[in-house]
Amino acid sequence: MSRKGTSKKPSPAAPSPEQLSLAGTTEMPTVVRPKAAGDGLPVLAEWALVAYAGAALGRLFPLAPGEVVIGRSPDCAVSLLDGEVSRAHARLRVSERGIEAQDLGSTNGTLLNGELFEGPVLLKAGDRIGVGGHVLKLVAMDPLERAFHETLLDLSTKDPLTGLANRGATLSEVQNRFGLSLRYNRPLSVVICDLDFFKQVNDTHGHGAGDLVLRVFGERLLNCLREADLAGRIGGEEFLVLLPETDLSGARPFAERLRKAIASQPVTLPSGPLEVTCSLGIAERKVSDLEAGQLLARADAALYRAKRSGRNRVCED
Repeated sequence: MSRKGTSKKPSPAAPSPEQLSLAGTTEMPTVVRPKAAGDGLPVLAEWALVAYAGAALGRLFPLAPGEVVIGRSPDCAVSLLDGEVSRAHARLRVSERGIEAQDLGSTNGTLLNGELFEGPVLLKAGDRIGVGGHVLKLVAMDPLERAFHETLLDLSTKDPLTGLANRGATLSEVQNRFGLSLRYNRPLSVVICDLDFFKQVNDTHGHGAGDLVLRVFGERLLNCLREADLAGRIGGEEFLVLLPETDLSGARPFAERLRKAIASQPVTLPSGPLEVTCSLGIAERKVSDLEAGQLLARADAALYRAKRSGRNRVCED
């Protein structure tokens, strides 16, 4: 039964999501950023090739003024490790006039937007160059865009702790370089390295100290590499180094140089200096190796011989 003379008060409106999210918070003042020299000035775009397909997917190749050669050779400015790519496959000429492309008499030809061409032909932004199993797109980007692309590539291919290639990128490169070595009967050696007693470092000094040891090892390893070599972290304290165009006679001194670089200088921890050593196993591709896994298995067996023999040494298959 309703009562006369009384009115029902309207229920308050439900707060919006925005009001709920701001409830109980204090407003943050806007910080004025001081203007740096050059702010607001137009930034000139830089030309680059971005790999949209192939083993180099996502990689950025900046194009400096002058002649840029695309090919399989490590000496090429755009080096693509692909058996379908000629050693010197195509050439770009970068000048104020623009970018001119020309095939260099390659075995499988060069594609421009899906069509074979010989050139010379003037390119425009967005053109796609097909070389073997790779598709390279010509783009004009400012330094910020370039840094963005390079950061994305680093996130997908690099180990964030050591700066070396991560496991996925390393094993993919093993397959590529093994295939080239097999196809062209070129030497290829691998080195598998494991830090000695690393678990004791974590247990005794903490995981922060273990991370520091790994970072220092990564830095010293990078200092031992040549331009064409590749090093990656494939496990907690296990690393793999690829040495193309290298037989055992070249792999031995590299492995010894790396071993000494680690053992000769302690790692400085907050608690004091720490002696760190590593054990290494090396192997060269044999005629009987039909898969990359066979080569890696022999290097891994050599590593375990180094461990059983007392550590801090190099053993070979």
